[in-house]
Amino acid sequence: MSAAGGGRDWGSPVPQRAPWSLVAATAALCLLSATSVRTAAAAPMSREEKQKLGNQVLEMFDHAYGNYMEHAYPADELMPLTCRGRVRGQEPSRGDVDDALGKFSLTLIDSLDTLVVLNKTKEFEDAVRKVLRDVNLDNDVVVSVFETNIRVLGGLLGGHSLAIMLKEKGEYMQWYNDELLQMAKQLGYKLLPAFNTTSGLPYPRINLKFGIRKPEARTGTETDTCTACAGTLILEFAALSRFTGATIFEEYARKALDFLWEKRQRSSNLVGVTINIHTGDWVRKDSGVGAGIDSYYEYLLKAYVLLGDDSFLERFNTHYNAIMRYISQPPLLLDVHIHKPMLNARTWMDALLAFFPGLQVLKGDIRPAIETHEMLYQVIKKHNFLPEAFTTDFRVHWAQHPLRPEFAESTYFLYKATGDPYYLEVGKTLIENLNKYARVPCGFAAMKDVRTGSHEDRMDSFFLAEMFKYLYLLFADKEDIIFDIEDYIFTTEAHLLPLWLSTTNQSISKKNTTSEYTELDDSNFDWTCPNTQILFPHDPLYAQRIREPLKNVVDKSCPRGIIRVREESFRSGAKPPLRARDFMATNPEHLEILKKMGVSLIHLKDGRVQLVQHAIQAASSIDAEDGLRFMQEMIELSSQQQKEQQLPPRAVQIVSHPFFGRVVLTAGPAQFGPDLSKHKETRGFVASSKPYNGCSELTNPEAVMGKIALVQRGQCMFAEKARNIQNAGAIGGIVIDDNEGSSSDTAPLFQMAGDGKDTDDIRIPMLFLFSKEGSIILDAIREYEEVEVLLSDKAKDRDPEMDNEEQPSSENDSQNQSAEQIISISPTVDLVDQETPEESSLNSPPESLSPADTEDAADVSPPEQTSSPTANHETPSLDGECTDLDNQLEEQSETEENSSPDVSWDKKAQPIDSILADWNEDIEAFEMMEKDEL
Repeated sequence: MSAAGGGRDWGSPVPQRAPWSLVAATAALCLLSATSVRTAAAAPMSREEKQKLGNQVLEMFDHAYGNYMEHAYPADELMPLTCRGRVRGQEPSRGDVDDALGKFSLTLIDSLDTLVVLNKTKEFEDAVRKVLRDVNLDNDVVVSVFETNIRVLGGLLGGHSLAIMLKEKGEYMQWYNDELLQMAKQLGYKLLPAFNTTSGLPYPRINLKFGIRKPEARTGTETDTCTACAGTLILEFAALSRFTGATIFEEYARKALDFLWEKRQRSSNLVGVTINIHTGDWVRKDSGVGAGIDSYYEYLLKAYVLLGDDSFLERFNTHYNAIMRYISQPPLLLDVHIHKPMLNARTWMDALLAFFPGLQVLKGDIRPAIETHEMLYQVIKKHNFLPEAFTTDFRVHWAQHPLRPEFAESTYFLYKATGDPYYLEVGKTLIENLNKYARVPCGFAAMKDVRTGSHEDRMDSFFLAEMFKYLYLLFADKEDIIFDIEDYIFTTEAHLLPLWLSTTNQSISKKNTTSEYTELDDSNFDWTCPNTQILFPHDPLYAQRIREPLKNVVDKSCPRGIIRVREESFRSGAKPPLRARDFMATNPEHLEILKKMGVSLIHLKDGRVQLVQHAIQAASSIDAEDGLRFMQEMIELSSQQQKEQQLPPRAVQIVSHPFFGRVVLTAGPAQFGPDLSKHKETRGFVASSKPYNGCSELTNPEAVMGKIALVQRGQCMFAEKARNIQNAGAIGGIVIDDNEGSSSDTAPLFQMAGDGKDTDDIRIPMLFLFSKEGSIILDAIREYEEVEVLLSDKAKDRDPEMDNEEQPSSENDSQNQSAEQIISISPTVDLVDQETPEESSLNSPPESLSPADTEDAADVSPPEQTSSPTANHETPSLDGECTDLDNQLEEQSETEENSSPDVSWDKKAQPIDSILADWNEDIEAFEMMEKDEL
């Protein structure tokens, strides 16, 4: 079977894994506690239901693609909440994520081969004509080399591949004369200057018009790039060389891969996340299969499939053995340090690792693929979508979800490998969740927070390039596709490249560079490719039995306290390790234990105490692990004490016709009035107060009586506004920011503080919305007059009858359906209002902690630790950096749906002492995820 259609079994054995980390081992004990084992396999899905679901995918694609073409084209991407295009420079900068935008109609190019897969050949022909007519690749804009390669170059090559296929069939594209290929070649030459480094690793960014280093280029000064950024070029560049005969592209991509292989950590055979493009030194020495590294591994294996070069397979197998030995702790995949791979680098996983089960299918290692996929599916069933990051006990770490396709990709490959109808049901769940929670009138909107169900004004091009492609292929039979999908391989962006390229223009030397660096035993590699359709002929319950123990992994995972505990027999004869709750800074014995664990205690001038761990200074690797565990416990202890002091975000949900609960606005809470998490939600129609600022007695009390009053921020205290609208008879209040154009995209949300007086007299709930979110309510009032909202702690389920009316049909009737699909948008977190002094903030920003130097193991920098075990501890820092607010505000309720607000990624100074652990690491990793198409 081809790399696109199903898995190949390369037959290399999985090595004996080293002992699991304590976290994974204890988690595994939890998994084994699931006692109910079902023996019945999933019921087969009928041909009719598969066709119905396939048609539903087609309708969803039409809804997304049609709205992009109507409201956004020729812009790069659609903003589905405001129904307009996202144009670089015309919208507030989102940082590195905008580097994917090059004013080259990104979504259209990224969607080209999806149109053919979905049998929309007429639309494909029209789209190709638009690309040739409208797209300009010579723009004065700085773009990501990685994103431009996988999305634009890959999109052009995928479009060319299927254009020549259609032309050969004789019905469509008869006029086509390799125009897309010529555009791809033009773009390839524009990317080549990025490789002008001594190492051969490309600069991460390039100016499409001016290249690098020139003053007008505004780029070329970077020193670092991610491993995936430099290692995810070979498929597109080699295909370009094979299509055109210009060997330079494949040569440059191979040189970059050769350098990364040479710089791997030799004892562990792992690579880090970030590397210096000039010296080859690892900048970030943590290693995993998620953000920053993921597609490097993918392209090693797929380069072998596409190009037939044995050295790529040997390298992949060497890395894969290391991954399974150190990173894989089934069903978890946890980052480790490349120099000390037995030490976990973090206690959370990012969403990008969801591609890995699909890659394991391609490798032929089915069992761990099933295990990890099932764990991810359980997380999705809890939160409707896969959060950007989640902890080892499956709590939300980063709450965003930009409609990533990696889980759908792995679901497709697992179905192709096993034929298990269970994965069709998984795909059905993905379709239902997208339609129920992400569908809006102008497309599909990314989730701002999977816990509240709020949206972000964003629909990335990869959603159309990958999600609908994999979902349609999951339910399609062979006769539903107009060409043989088995003849192609998927790139990391799901673009299709023909396998016959392996025998075309083979001018590149196949010298086995791998053997220059390591001795490899060929007996480890089986070069056969068995048909995955007969992998399980004698045991149809094989996959079911692997999944069964994981059914309760999320809802019944072990408490974190248990995960941290090891039995005394773990080190025979040794005392139990020092626990954070027992630590006393004045106890000499405790200080000696800290020293043994590689933890230093530093007294700062301001009276605080800082703890820093350097694992290399520990007495042994066991003591180093104890030290890391101790620092993590300090984080949790500090977080626990902060939870009661913080309020999570709240929800404003428009429930009247024609919205029916579709609009969910995440709102900032107030430190006064009833707590919506403890009191019944407030429901009522809204009315504007007069005066609008609410700073004096209302002149229209009859208008707000029994309603939720809208007031504008500014000119007086929040509490004063609340008292004035309460005296007028309002049952609640919404404060709308007076800074026109403010939104969650550019500013963090905050809690509304009192006025320094007793606020017990305020008996109505008050919530805060930014201008952009508030305008949604104001616009609704102007259009519909009567607008009813619900003020609550989180979005409530819509009326089931309304939900049934709104559910999109399986036919292509997106125009009729869109009228009943309404917007949802979310601001970010509850931070302090620091703009107007008359509106008191929660507290003032703390003094910054001294950053700890980063070592191979975790560097942790907590502030003051007092001798009292119950004293307030400021948060320590893993890896010498700061932690995000999300970890500290996660709720303790059994649902954990409102655990904490999100962090605003573009704000690094926060007003809470305890948010300083792990923060820089999280920002860096998050930005890496955003860059990695992810």
